[in-house]
Order: sequence, then C-alpha cells, then structure tokens
Amino acid sequence: MSMIYLSLFLLLLALLLFWQSGRKRRQTGLPGGRVIYTDTKSWGKVEKPLYDSSMRLTGKPDYLVERGGKIIPVEVKSGRAPDAPYDSHIYQLASYCLLVHKTMGKRPPYGIIHYRNRDFAVDYTTALEVALLDILAEMRRDENRSSVDCSHNSASRCRGCGYRKICDQRLA
Repeated sequence: MSMIYLSLFLLLLALLLFWQSGRKRRQTGLPGGRVIYTDTKSWGKVEKPLYDSSMRLTGKPDYLVERGGKIIPVEVKSGRAPDAPYDSHIYQLASYCLLVHKTMGKRPPYGIIHYRNRDFAVDYTTALEVALLDILAEMRRDENRSSVDCSHNSASRCRGCGYRKICDQRLA
C-alpha cells in the first residue's frame, strides 16, 4: 500500500514540475523547441556573443531556440508592449537573425520580441535584411565623420546616452 502512495506522490510531483517548467517557458516568451543559446545568467553560464567579422557585427540574443531544424532568435524586453514593436527593437532582432545566418548557416524565418504582456513575431524578410544592411552601411559611414547631428528630439534618450558629457547637441 505504501508503494502506491509513493508512486502517486511521485506522479503528482512530476506533473507539478512539468506544469511549472511550461509556465516558466511561457513567461520568457520562448516558443516550443530546444534552447541552444542563452544570454541570461539565471540559466547558467552566459554564452559567447555571435560575431561576424565581414559585417563587423556582434550581438548576444537573449535566447536562440531550435525548432524543426530552424533557429529562432528571441529578444526579451522588460517593459510593457507598445501597440507595435519599436523600430529599434525590430532592427536589433533583425541583427540577431543576420548573425545567426552568418555564423550558423541557417537563415531564421522570423524572430520573437517578448514584452512583459505580449509577444511579437517579426518575419525576417529580404526587405528587412536590406533595410538593416542600409542602416549598418550608414553607421559605418558616420563612424568616420567628425560630426554627426543628433537624430532625435527626446531629452530622455539624451539623458541615457553614453556620449552625453561630450555632446554639443544634448537636449537635457
């Protein structure tokens, strides 16, 4: 009789742990599949950044999930979701898609931006890749210029900028 109780207890414990792991996965915004890369210290050792020398591009996606032979980058944002993802978040995710393609040889069909209350799947289309490459080319041109004008009118962005102390165009 005690073996039956022990078996029932272990079965209930296994179900509880399975439910808890599914709940944690949903909270991180991860799709089903195998996590092959993580940049969160809570899951263990932080992985090396993805790097492509020909693009001079490096990045650390929060997660890479392998699902059905495809690799899906997942970027986790701590804030509440806007009505649509910010362009900067889309291009960050597109950069991870490009890096996955360049470093792992597999082009992601899409990536996921996970906000606290909502997820967005962003298709990694040829048009998005071309727009990203245009932005990267513009950044390469600007890094050799002696002066680059401020590209926004947001005082809060200025307050968080690493160049604030030396910028002659700061707003705050």
